[in-house]
Amino acid sequence: MGRKLEHTVKSEINAPIKKVWQFWSDLDSMPLWMTWIESVKTIDQETSTLPDLTEWTLAANGFRFKWKAQIIERVEAKKLRWKSIGGLPTQGSVQFIEKKNDETYIELKISYELPRILAGLMEENILGGMVTNELQTNINRFKELVEKGPEGITPI
Repeated sequence: MGRKLEHTVKSEINAPIKKVWQFWSDLDSMPLWMTWIESVKTIDQETSTLPDLTEWTLAANGFRFKWKAQIIERVEAKKLRWKSIGGLPTQGSVQFIEKKNDETYIELKISYELPRILAGLMEENILGGMVTNELQTNINRFKELVEKGPEGITPI
């Protein structure tokens, strides 16, 4: 087995919670704002709001990983939790909290198991800091997307 790493990032978005939820729910557009995500493909869509099963491709620094993710908890405009099924062992959640003046607070938590070959090559604190910084940059890009639309987002 590899080494498990966990990351938490947060943001306040100047938009109503339903709009933020709607943008997050468009999983196919995640590569627009998540720099390491190459693609998200819906495998099974049992609901009209979010697919229950998706296939993810991550490409970063010469490495490429694929995995399937299953949504294990969905509370409309409040919380979403998922876990991987095969491939890269990962799980996570995002919470949406409605604030006053049409602001929304989001908190993203992600954990994954670093493959053994990488675990031996990288220092956990260096890799962990790099991934947390990248996730925070991605959440900031998500904020731009929601607040300004696709034309206002900084190119990857």
